[in-house]
Parts: sequence; structure tokens; C-alpha cells
Amino acid sequence: MRLVVLVLEDEPDVREALERDLEPLAAHVRIEPAEDVADARQVMAETAADGDLLAVVLADHRLPGSTGVDFLVEVAGAEETAHVGTVLVTGQADQADTIRAVNQGGLDYYLAKPWDPEELRRVVREQLTAVVERTGIDPLPHLGALDQVRAMELVRRRSG
Repeated sequence: MRLVVLVLEDEPDVREALERDLEPLAAHVRIEPAEDVADARQVMAETAADGDLLAVVLADHRLPGSTGVDFLVEVAGAEETAHVGTVLVTGQADQADTIRAVNQGGLDYYLAKPWDPEELRRVVREQLTAVVERTGIDPLPHLGALDQVRAMELVRRRSG
């Protein structure tokens, strides 16, 4: 089973930049792009069919047909995806949207565009580690993508 990071962004250049900045984690997790909410739902279905675990969703706010905030609220509210780390990556969400994402969607993190690649990777590592902890899965196969200090604590707790 692999952990999956879903990158929901409608602008190809921005989506490719996010994927490129996450490339150092790609040896340990699946990075799956989606250009709109329908595409994201398809990726989620494929992830489940493959026996992998959706772990983190990075979503832009302004998307065709729906918003990233609406999608993050949906993900957080569904029992089968309640464990997923949610990150809003946008420069366009207004304060009301952001408040709704936090209050209704349990938003885990907000990254403003343009983002810092190191901060992006740090946030994704923290979210992946939180998902491993919430779900109780073995951290060892995923160590290369996790926050090392917290992951080793999880390993110590599991072994003893």
C-alpha cells in the first residue's frame, strides 16, 4: 500500500510546479494530479481500487465548476476520507472561504501562492505523518516521506 498525495489544480503550469516541488517525495508516495473536482474523484476511486491510501489533498480554491474549499469540506466530511490531510494552496480564497475551510472542513494547512518549495514539502511531510498516526498504519514503509522525528516516535511506540 502506498500513500497518495492528490494535487488538485486547474492551471497546468501551477500543477506541474507543485508536482515538481514534491518530486523528492515521489520515491515514497504517489503524487497524483487532478485538474478539477471530477478528475479528483476519479483519482480517489483509482487510489482505492489500487489498494492505496489517499493521505493528503493539496487543493487550489478557484477551480472550474466547484471550489477547492467545497472539495476539502467534502473530503473532511466523508467517513472514508476523514483521515486525509487537507491543504489549501491558493492566492485567491477570500477570508470567508478560508474560514469555512477551517470551520467546516477542518482545514489542516493554508499555503499562499507563490509557495516556498521547502515549506510545501515540510507541510506535506507533516500531513503524511499525521495520517500515518491517525490511521495506525506501519510508518516504516513510508519513512522517507514522513517527518523523521515524529515518525521515529511512532515506530518506538509501536515496538514497545
